[in-house]
Amino acid sequence: MGEHNVRLAKSQRQIQIFEKHLLKDIRALERMLEEGWFDDENLRIGAEQEFCIIDNNFRPAPRNQEILDKLNHPNFTTEFSKYNAEINCTPREFKGKCLSEMHAEIDAYLALFQSEAEKLGVQTILCGILPTVRKFDISMDNLTPLERYRALCKAINKLRGDVYELKIRGIDELIMKHDSPLLEACNTGFQVHLQIEAAEFVKMYNIAQAIAAPVLAACVNSPLLFGKRLWMETRTAIFQQSVDTRNTSDHLREFSPRVTFGNAWLKESVLEIYKEDIIRYRILLSTELSEDVMKKLDSKEVPLLEALNVHNSTIYRWNRPCYGISNGKAHLRIENRILPAGPSTADEMANAALWLGLMKGLKHEVGDVTKLMDFDIAKSNFANAAQHGLDTQLTWFKNKKMPANKLVLRELLPIAKKGLKEAKVDSGDIDYYLGIVSDRVKSKVTGSQWILNSYDKLIKETTIEETMTIITAGMVKNQKKNLPVSKWKLPGMQDKLPVDHTTLLVEEFMSRDLFTVQPEDIIPLVAEIMDWKNIRYVAVEDEKERLVGLVTSRLLLRHYSHNNNVEDNPAPVKTMMIKKPITIVPEATIKDAMEKFQKHGIGCLPVVNGKRLIGIITAEAFMSITQRLMKTKKD
Repeated sequence: MGEHNVRLAKSQRQIQIFEKHLLKDIRALERMLEEGWFDDENLRIGAEQEFCIIDNNFRPAPRNQEILDKLNHPNFTTEFSKYNAEINCTPREFKGKCLSEMHAEIDAYLALFQSEAEKLGVQTILCGILPTVRKFDISMDNLTPLERYRALCKAINKLRGDVYELKIRGIDELIMKHDSPLLEACNTGFQVHLQIEAAEFVKMYNIAQAIAAPVLAACVNSPLLFGKRLWMETRTAIFQQSVDTRNTSDHLREFSPRVTFGNAWLKESVLEIYKEDIIRYRILLSTELSEDVMKKLDSKEVPLLEALNVHNSTIYRWNRPCYGISNGKAHLRIENRILPAGPSTADEMANAALWLGLMKGLKHEVGDVTKLMDFDIAKSNFANAAQHGLDTQLTWFKNKKMPANKLVLRELLPIAKKGLKEAKVDSGDIDYYLGIVSDRVKSKVTGSQWILNSYDKLIKETTIEETMTIITAGMVKNQKKNLPVSKWKLPGMQDKLPVDHTTLLVEEFMSRDLFTVQPEDIIPLVAEIMDWKNIRYVAVEDEKERLVGLVTSRLLLRHYSHNNNVEDNPAPVKTMMIKKPITIVPEATIKDAMEKFQKHGIGCLPVVNGKRLIGIITAEAFMSITQRLMKTKKD
């Protein structure tokens, strides 16, 4: 999408013109396949490295355009949010030292970006999902202000016509609503491209689908979002739900999500995917189209197929087919969108080596995977791997059941090694990168497992927000060493770094575990809740979770001291609650909260989003936080 001057398809006329060019592109591609227009000799690999930009507090820093403007480099580009950016690696032939050369290129580009970022007091991090990202960070204020991103957001919102509901259940559960598809900005990935011979595309695409689950299981790196422990690769759930244009309905009509694994094995041609995408998905974006594709073909000139590429860019298959032109020749490739960014560039290249080796190795080892596995099994495997990582019980060829870690170690790594050898990849590269995968799988320390182990260790000693910060700081520290994640040590409280706590937001330290009552509940119920939970404040909310009052222990004492025999005919909470309590919003800073406590002499601040109660801060908890922050600053 970034290569095209795209815009929202507003009028029916614009859509009709785009559809006309889209159909012409399909016919042109069909002719090109029949006439053998594709480069099948110099097969190449490529990659796109997404990454986050964070400040010295390890939180998102929306500075991408400032840094990119300074760099003015063709291999760097923007991403959806202001705190993400992307490196486009140089395509290189799939042989020799291609893996170590790409690794060196990524490291060099990250160092170049980092050197410019440091001048602004920010830095880079590789992660599937940034642990410290807050709901505040995914507001439309952080959308990169380019027309193609605005157009995509408008198009998705237009089709959806409703708020975005996020529901993910893991160890914890996340249920939230949001007003834009910028949820997708939580994710960063490492997309690997493999050029495919046109005649082999069907076979190779099906292999990519079959191996998606075990490859993902070995590479997971995004178990946390907003402090919640969710899937081992939460990124997949976020991506699907953030750009889902479907609405809930009372009827059972089938609609396809725009982020999809697919619905069936490929049978005859890449055209099947493109045609299905035209049938199933409405046009979101348009662009200036003047190319006469058939005339170009008649003149022996390779067409751009712009309409086809723009439409393809708005459909997010986990294995995406791509049409491109290199050195004046057309080519087909598969873009693997499964892999997360990080934990280190060494891990990323190891992940790429595993996938590339399996693609090449299984082509010769088994050929047609559709005879060995039902498509629904491959699809189910992928969903399970995203949730459970290496602990997934996979169903493999011929219905063999095996844990993901054993499948990778016993069967897939040897096949990947064979495949890379067949591609004539340097033996040193093969041993180094597949060795990283082997160590990771043997130890069962994926990026996600390291994060969860760190969480389990730290949460016993400190708060969620500080746990997220220390984990993020540990990731940055280890990435600078370029150590594979299997060699990372767990962070501890001693790894706390100086943080500017004046920027800490209320939503980062408020309590979300709320004990509330409703206005008609009886006063003794409030008294018992306070006693049972050892708390001094209970919020009162209506049936729509809107804050309508607050009860304090002082009010209760006053009530009972003035009323005898109240248990015989207890009054409702609404008769004694504070009806308009002082509140604060989640985007406020710790300084704002401090000022409210001091100004009003209160002991509790309910946190509201609009009128809806979403959290609470008590003076005791606030003092504990400030004391801890002062100690951290002193240390």
